[in-house]
Parts: sequence; structure tokens; C-alpha cells
Amino acid sequence: MRGTSQSLACVDPATQCPWLPWLLHKLLINSWHCRALSGAEAVNALRPFYFAVHPDFFGKYPKEREVNENSLKRLNGYLENLQKPGSRSVQPMKLTFYLRNTKYSSKVQPELLSSGFRSVSFTLHTNDVLSTVMDVLTSCSLPMEHMKGLTASKAASKSPTETGKPFYRTIKWDKSYYTFTGFKDPEQELQQAQRAEPTLSVWLRNNEPEATKKHDASLPRREELNRLKRELCRRFNLTDIRWQRSWGVSHRYCQLQSLSRLSHQNPEALINLQGHTVVFADQSGMDASGHVMLGTMDVHHQWTKLFEQLPGYHSLQQQTHWLKERISLLLGGTQVVHMDRLGPVQPIAEHYSSLNTFHKRLMSHHLRLHPRSLQGLTMLLENDRSNPSLHEMGHFIIPIKCDLPTLQVFLQNHAPEARRRIQRKNQLQAEEEAVVKLCLETLSLRSLSKEPSVSPAQMIQCCERLLEQRSPHMQGLQICVSHFYSVMQDGDLCVPWDCKS
Repeated sequence: MRGTSQSLACVDPATQCPWLPWLLHKLLINSWHCRALSGAEAVNALRPFYFAVHPDFFGKYPKEREVNENSLKRLNGYLENLQKPGSRSVQPMKLTFYLRNTKYSSKVQPELLSSGFRSVSFTLHTNDVLSTVMDVLTSCSLPMEHMKGLTASKAASKSPTETGKPFYRTIKWDKSYYTFTGFKDPEQELQQAQRAEPTLSVWLRNNEPEATKKHDASLPRREELNRLKRELCRRFNLTDIRWQRSWGVSHRYCQLQSLSRLSHQNPEALINLQGHTVVFADQSGMDASGHVMLGTMDVHHQWTKLFEQLPGYHSLQQQTHWLKERISLLLGGTQVVHMDRLGPVQPIAEHYSSLNTFHKRLMSHHLRLHPRSLQGLTMLLENDRSNPSLHEMGHFIIPIKCDLPTLQVFLQNHAPEARRRIQRKNQLQAEEEAVVKLCLETLSLRSLSKEPSVSPAQMIQCCERLLEQRSPHMQGLQICVSHFYSVMQDGDLCVPWDCKS
């Protein structure tokens, strides 16, 4: 084959056979695609990966859950594009995942984060499903023994030295071949893909037209969504209507329509909603903050039953407030809080049970804390921790069943640091509000938001970078600061907080 390669490279395609380069190029392209996996094979091959990163396993870790959820969507889109008929190449894609330690994990593990997970980032620049699957598993240090059957079935279509190399070719063409024919050099394309991610200005220039088109198409539905939301809030004196997840405009509009139909069919059922905040969520009930959750998969009968039970939830809510006050008195003035953005949605019954258990344990011990020594500090109760800790935002994280004498010493020793972190958090939040307002006014943005997993410090850095960039392509856009680049279905633009200027 080496001799054949050399002899062909010496032939002048223009004088000997004008269609020969085209034919060989087509054969070459076909050889790259003949090892593509089916969708079912890809899902089966990635089973160890899905088991390690699936968002359902990260319920108590909202930041890691959100990152994995977004990265999985983008990975699935990448694989779908590879399986489309006639697809030859896709844009390189950088992904970040948090991995659990599972039975599939390698024995040699990288250093774990404080959360117990390990973070993995890699860039996909493969042109077929098989190479993509192998690249993902290798990057995550996951086993590939189960891939032997798949790779063996493809062995007839590739050489032994080709395994794991996305652009391997049996014929090594001279660079002059690509200059003469105008065909793209795969090796050159690979080198370009392996370079750094696009700068913010380049990405905006390439994607602003698509974002504007999608946003303009969503405007009628957006206006109808806002009108329906105002109407429901006015008719039933609702404090607000929110959504647990970042659903699209059409999805949210359908949920509001469903609630509106119920209000017309049975208006008496919604009387108990007065004064509440309604949240469309994964399950129906009342959360620890007192918001009424409407499960998006539930039917009207289930919603109506929940509305009838709201008076009972009000009684449970009052008992919850009483327990918080008692615990605060016993712990030097520390306030028990519940932050939905820092954890999964917690039903109020579960929250009450945690408070009641912790209060009973405090009553059986006599902690020696001055009544106001911890005034102004806050704490979260958790069920699955063994030792208390101090969050970077300044609140204590207290296990319900922790050793209480140890807890007293911990609170007293860490109170000064907690106050310092709270002061720093308040300062960062003020700076974040100011720089977001400046961005909106200076860059003429339609909106500027962030995902919950983006910290105030990261948001400030991103906004400062946007102000330095001052790209004319940002005018009139809706930008969400995230961990990746993406154009959403309704025209919103996601940009990574650490995007390059």
C-alpha cells in the first residue's frame, strides 16, 4: 500500500485522469463513515458514562446537576448531527461533566472535588459516532471492555493502526493534491478544531443572525405568555408565577393555558390560591418556602385536589415557622433558612419533619450558647451529612443528626469567618447588580441573566469582559451567562462566563 501511495502521489491528476482524485476522495470519505454506530448501539456503549453523569443522581447538588444536564443536551445534539444522512462534519464542542464514583470508574481516579465528584472537560472534534463514544469514555477514564464487540464488527472497514484516531487515512496525500483539487485537508481541519475556542466577538458575529431570527419568531408567543400571566395573577391575586426549570416559551405558555382552562371550567377551585406564588415544577404540593407547586405532568384533577388541601398546608406552614423560632432561640439567634436555588425543591412536609427531628434533639441537650451570640447568621439543615460545615456564601450547613457538643464548638469557632463571608457575599451581590445594570444600559441588551450555577464573582468577571468587548452584535439580544455557548430555541444566547475576548 505504501508503494501504491507513493506512485499515486507522483501522478499528475490533471493530465492523466481528471476524475481520479475525486473518486479516491469519495472512497476516502466513505471509509471514514463506514464505522458509524446506530443510535441504539451508541446509547448502549455510553451506559457507564450515563450512569456516572445523569442529572437524576445529582439531586442535592444543583450546580453539578445543571452543568451535567446542559452538557448532556449538547452531547446528544452532537451525536444526532453525526447520524443525519449526508453529515460529514460538525463543529468542535467543548463539554464539562461532573462524574460520580461508580462501579464502572477506573481504579486510578483524579483528585475529587469537595463535593465528592470529579470534574472532566474535553473537546469533541470527531466525525463519526464510534469515535465520539470512544473519545467520551476515554476522556472520563471509563472502561471500554464492552466496546470490543462493536469495534470488532467494524474491524473489516479499518486498519489496525486506525483505532482511536479520528482522521486516519490509508493514503497519505501530498499537500499539493489539496491545492490542485480544492478539497479540504482533513489533517488541517483537525488542527484548526484543536485550537482554542472561538472568541466572543467571532461567536456573536456567526450566531447573532440565527438568534435574532428565532427571537423574532417567538415574539407573538412571548407577548401572549406575559398577557396570560398578568391575567391569572390579577384574577386570583397571585403573588407571582414561576417555573422550576428553564423551559422554553412554548412550553411555559402551554402550562399557563392549562391553568387558565381550569380556572374557567372550575373557578371555585382556585380560590385557595390567593396570595400564593405558583411554581410549575416536577411534582405537585407545597415547597419549604410556602410556594404552591403544580406538577407539569399532572392532570387537572390532581391540581384541584391540591387546591382543596391548601388549608391543611397552611397549618403545617405555621408549625414550621414555630419550630424555626424555637431552634433559633436554642442556637444563639441563628436563623434556619431554606434556599431553593442551593438545592432541590423540598416539600414542606419533608422540611417540617427535618425541623421537628432537629428540635427534639436540641431539647434533649443543653447547649451553652448566649441568646444573641450568633445573631444575623443563618443555617441550612441537611439529612445526609455527618459533620457541620461553613458554605462559601457564609451560611452553616448542619446535619440533623450531628454530635451536638461538637456543633456548639463549631458554631462558636466559625462565627467570625461566617460574618466575614456574609459581608463579602453582600459586597459581591451589590457589585453584580451594578455591573449588570451598566451592561444593560451601555450595550443596549434586551435582557442579561445568569444560570444559578454561575457565582456573583463569575458574573462580575463576565460582565466586565462584555463591557470591554462592546460588540455591536450584542445590541437588542437576550443573553444568559452560563458555562457554554449556545443559541436557545427562543433566540436567547448562552455565553460562558469565562468566554475569551
